[in-house]
Amino acid sequence: MKQLFIGLGCLLIVSATAQTPTPPPSQLTVEKIMQDPKSWIGTSPSGIFWAEDSKTIYFNWNPVQAKGDSLYKIVLSGDRKPVKVSPAERQKLSPATGGSYNRAHTLKLYEKDGDLFLLDTKPGKTGSFTVRQLTNTVERESNPVFSGDEQRVVFVRANNLFTLSLANGELTQVTNLDSGTKKVTPKTNDQEAWLKRDQLALFDVLKERKAKKDEGEKITKTDQPKRPKQFYTDGRTVQNPQLSPDGRFVTFSLLKSAQGAKTAIVPSYVTESGFTEDLTARTKVGAPFSSSEFYVYDIQRDTIQAVSTKTIPGITDSPDYAKTAPVPASVPDGTIKRGPSAGEITADTTRKVTKPANRAVTISGPIWSEDGKNAVVTIRSFDNKDRWIMLLDPATRQLKLLDRQRDEAWVSGFGPQSGTSGFLADHQTFYFLSEADGYSHVYTVNVATGEKKQLTKGKFEVQQIQLSKDKNYFYLTTNEVHPGEQHFYRMAVTGGERTKLTTMTGANDVTLSPDETQLAVRYSYSNKPWELVLMNRRAAPNEPLTMNTGKKKAIVSTTPVQLTQSLTPEFQAYPWRDPAIVTIPARDGQTIYGRLFKPAKPNGKAVLFVHGAGYLQNAHKWWSQYFREYMFHNLLADKGYTVLDVDYRASAGYGRDWRTGIYRHMGGKDLTDNIDAVQWLVKEHGVDAKRIGLYGGSYGGFITLMAMFTTPEVFAAGAALRPVTDWAAYNHGYTANILNEPYTDTLAYRRSSPIYFANGLKGHLLICHGMVDVNVHYQDVVRLTQRLIELRKENWEVASYPLEDHGFVEPTSWMDEYKRILKLFEERL
Repeated sequence: MKQLFIGLGCLLIVSATAQTPTPPPSQLTVEKIMQDPKSWIGTSPSGIFWAEDSKTIYFNWNPVQAKGDSLYKIVLSGDRKPVKVSPAERQKLSPATGGSYNRAHTLKLYEKDGDLFLLDTKPGKTGSFTVRQLTNTVERESNPVFSGDEQRVVFVRANNLFTLSLANGELTQVTNLDSGTKKVTPKTNDQEAWLKRDQLALFDVLKERKAKKDEGEKITKTDQPKRPKQFYTDGRTVQNPQLSPDGRFVTFSLLKSAQGAKTAIVPSYVTESGFTEDLTARTKVGAPFSSSEFYVYDIQRDTIQAVSTKTIPGITDSPDYAKTAPVPASVPDGTIKRGPSAGEITADTTRKVTKPANRAVTISGPIWSEDGKNAVVTIRSFDNKDRWIMLLDPATRQLKLLDRQRDEAWVSGFGPQSGTSGFLADHQTFYFLSEADGYSHVYTVNVATGEKKQLTKGKFEVQQIQLSKDKNYFYLTTNEVHPGEQHFYRMAVTGGERTKLTTMTGANDVTLSPDETQLAVRYSYSNKPWELVLMNRRAAPNEPLTMNTGKKKAIVSTTPVQLTQSLTPEFQAYPWRDPAIVTIPARDGQTIYGRLFKPAKPNGKAVLFVHGAGYLQNAHKWWSQYFREYMFHNLLADKGYTVLDVDYRASAGYGRDWRTGIYRHMGGKDLTDNIDAVQWLVKEHGVDAKRIGLYGGSYGGFITLMAMFTTPEVFAAGAALRPVTDWAAYNHGYTANILNEPYTDTLAYRRSSPIYFANGLKGHLLICHGMVDVNVHYQDVVRLTQRLIELRKENWEVASYPLEDHGFVEPTSWMDEYKRILKLFEERL
């Protein structure tokens, strides 16, 4: 019966194949490119990490097209074939990320499933690692680190700090932070006080009993062991409690939730229950935000006090826009006055300037030097105009400025809180990333003298930084070869020449082995998805790498070796294009980078793709996260379309000025960059100016709307996917950086929101949106729909997807969406 079942299965497959012929390799269809990628393309390796002995690489992979990825390993001393890790072995492994080491890197602490473990990083005679479970409790333990003397484990349980002796297992509670409110005993009034004194004066028995009771309480209090000071948080949330290396100080933050912040609701219509169900989403930009205070618990003095932010340099500085920002008139869509540039709005009133107060800030850290003598904190203003790096004296709670980065737009995300900083071996030199000169670069500052040095410089970005174990070198990921390439370098901590360790053109996402001699590289190129590649590290350019084999040192090749093969034969059968990286002059003299898909037989039509996320890069030489769009662009090029996607203003990878080019005006330079790209296509590639369309999702959908509404003469058709239609309806963390707040900078929101310009629509518009989108809410499209109806526009349509969030999941949804996009371009261009 088993053989018969398999045979019938084969017959069914043959029959189905005969009924639906597979298109030849040169013919792409929307159905083909939008099917489940794991069965049609293959699944690339991800989540790469090393065994502690640097002899085995682990990674998530799915070469058998299972429902989900599994953990695989490659043992470098064997045949180097990927092997699926058994559940028993997987259970014994430490997590791929997290954990902390002792200074010698011989022991590692980590948390797994809410319990703590200690790993000996040197394997035993059998090749296995010794793991000691330290806790086994119902309550969750987390964030384990070694104490300054490395004799105890410091960890968090129920928002309090504890220590566990590695020698005898003694458990000690360090903090007693109570989420409740301290009960206050009512004060005795004059009448009650007088009666009590009178009673004790009248009755000797009462007086003797009270004296005996007071003496007993005094003795009991003296005999009791010392407990941590009880501190009531009044409902505030404890964040990041840390014990200083010398065990004297505890630092922590208390977060008070915003009061009155209304949360948006996203209705879900197609549900298992058959009833409409509400999904809790997020607040909207400008909603009241949480407040944070930073505290120091001095165990020796038994005091808990907040760190004052009043002395932070520039704490009262107002942003420039608040001094001069005009407020536009409140008028309906069709009558807003237009200025000289797209989306410009004239104003009729001026903001009233008030005396600035201390700005709200959040304090992160501290990062301690290994000798426990220096602690550095990072402070960010809630308006994100400032980032301060300051030395904290925990005994006095005083702050000393080491570095201030101010940006009238918004400070970038690089900083000590993102794992890009720390102390060097001298315990006084602190390193960090900063955009002080316009690009993300490596800096150091001496916390004693204040001397600051810039270690890297140039029109490129240092995107990742890692300190070597011996603290003599930095490992850096930069894009200095080309904005569209990422390579891995080594550089002395004093700066100077950088040694380029990777050689392959494209993106090299490196995971360094624990012994720092090998690179596990997740590598891809423009038309080649990610694969796992192994490289041996050179110490310097052209220097052979040697490894001690016992008897003598052997020369080891540094040639990259591919360890995985993830692609299906069907996917590899098509000759995927290697799009040309082009440069386009912008109207203000800047250079726009783009990716050009050139057809063999141009039909005069062109499509512009606008990437999403705003701060993202897509004109690069590696496999795009927009892989479905990349395949769609190949399909369009097969049909004769010229396709271009550009890294418009605010895209990642090009420095501070490019990043902040949209400050207070989305739909300004980011849109004109796309318009300039269209004009370049017409001039340089013979595209018909009357047959150009564009499309994009999320931020790309927003740009599509702005283009169709404010530059209708440029685009004949556009597809806006999950677009933002009104920035006042988006989230705070992203939007407030760029446009400030809607009630403090109305002008920025009015000239940046498509809904105010819908009257300008002339070409044909397709809008696609998931109805359970908890990022850009479906409400955005509903509101825009009502505006278009009231404006009596007829050249538009909306496609709704009841079961899709912001990022579509179902292949049928992808197919439906892109069939509509293709139909739009085929019919309207």
